[in-house]
Amino acid sequence: MGSTSAENHGTEGVGRRDLIKRSAALGLISVPTMSFLSACASSGGDDSGDKAKAGKKTAKNPLGVNDTAGMEFVLFDGGFGKEYAEDAVKIYEKNFPKVKVKFSATQKIQSTLQPRFNQGTPPDLIDNSGAEQMDMGVLVGKNQLTDLTPLLDAPSYDDPGKKVRDTLRPGIVEMGQFDGEKVWILYYAYTVYGVWYSQKALDSLDEQYPETWDQMLAVCEKAKKKGMAGWTYAGKYPYYLPFSLYPMIGKVGGREVLDAIDNLEPNAWKHPAVKACFDAYYELYKKGYILKGTPGLDHIQSQTAWAEGKALFIPNGSWVENESAKVIPKDFDLAVSAPTGLDSSDKMPFGTIWASGGEPFIVPSKAKNAEGGMEQLRIMLSEASSKNFTSKVKSLTAYNGGTDGIALTPGLKSGVAALDKAGDNVVNPRMQDWYVQLQKEKIGVSGLGEMMAGRLTPAEAVKKIQGYADEAAKDSSIKHYKHQ
Repeated sequence: MGSTSAENHGTEGVGRRDLIKRSAALGLISVPTMSFLSACASSGGDDSGDKAKAGKKTAKNPLGVNDTAGMEFVLFDGGFGKEYAEDAVKIYEKNFPKVKVKFSATQKIQSTLQPRFNQGTPPDLIDNSGAEQMDMGVLVGKNQLTDLTPLLDAPSYDDPGKKVRDTLRPGIVEMGQFDGEKVWILYYAYTVYGVWYSQKALDSLDEQYPETWDQMLAVCEKAKKKGMAGWTYAGKYPYYLPFSLYPMIGKVGGREVLDAIDNLEPNAWKHPAVKACFDAYYELYKKGYILKGTPGLDHIQSQTAWAEGKALFIPNGSWVENESAKVIPKDFDLAVSAPTGLDSSDKMPFGTIWASGGEPFIVPSKAKNAEGGMEQLRIMLSEASSKNFTSKVKSLTAYNGGTDGIALTPGLKSGVAALDKAGDNVVNPRMQDWYVQLQKEKIGVSGLGEMMAGRLTPAEAVKKIQGYADEAAKDSSIKHYKHQ
């Protein structure tokens, strides 16, 4: 029983503690105090639940990591795999030879780690990502995160003359701030969101990527005649739809429409640009341009159908190249484009794209070894670790560079070209960082998912989603954010 529990949770400690908790609930054992549970879940070092004493700050150890304290790192086991993180852990262990890092990867971040936050025994570094991401607003609101400013102000791993913050891509530091100066999150990956397709398939239709919605419908009609659906998406996780829909809304109505949505302003979703874009997407459903059965597909199934040529377009992030590597044919010629707009009256030019930090890393405030968690991130933000990530998982990192001398894969090359084309026209809607439940369950599943399955009209979807946003705006238990 213990071992299967450990497998399910991805960390031995949690499995063991679950076993103890269940046994205690069944009356099989008596649990004298919480400290016994804390000891079971501790991350190495002493088991008293105390924080590791800070080490001596030196040029090689600018954060003052205790060179004998254990460090625990829990990674989200997703599209980027875990090899890049394991490689960075080896560097940490080489730099601190007396230390063994306890590393684990799981898809069940929330169910594995929320109990440990509640008990005051969280790991030292967490990649808080995936379908079971913990709500950042709640973590910040409950003071459960460490301010990462010391990491950002530390000398960078490669060049002691530069601070870590000076080596990062634009927007990364700001993304980790909720209000004021403190930085709670370090987004490690740099993701390009958009509409992904096979250039070969598009060429076979003798078409260019469509820049207006009329052109989009014409391309989908052509594909349909050849037995290929225009679109598919992760029907079970319809919060993938905003990866192309949100930047389209920004393109049509301007950045301020996305800001109003992020700020939970009354009637933000009732803006004409939102309605126009919902109508456009609904037309894909009405005209039969969406792959049959899409509402029942998860992200892997929809990506596989698309890779097999059953659908031309899929809304996704740049991790798709790595996540679908096994199913994408050699001659697929993977490409990404900024979303198609409506017409020439759009406020922003074609090429307007959503790109931003992804894979949010956090150091809990109750971490036993917060300095160790930050040092692991400092290592990951070196040029070598960044290059390792990019060459292994076909995605950019928050480190501003790290592509020199790497042969870029088709998708990555296309993503870099899309960023170049966008220039300053990069939007970064924050709903998915700030309001996880609202974005995934309400806007995604109950709103867009229902609309794209034909069970809600665009007008009904707008009304429903506005209602959810209004509820979130009134909910004082959620920390609210404002675009400055």
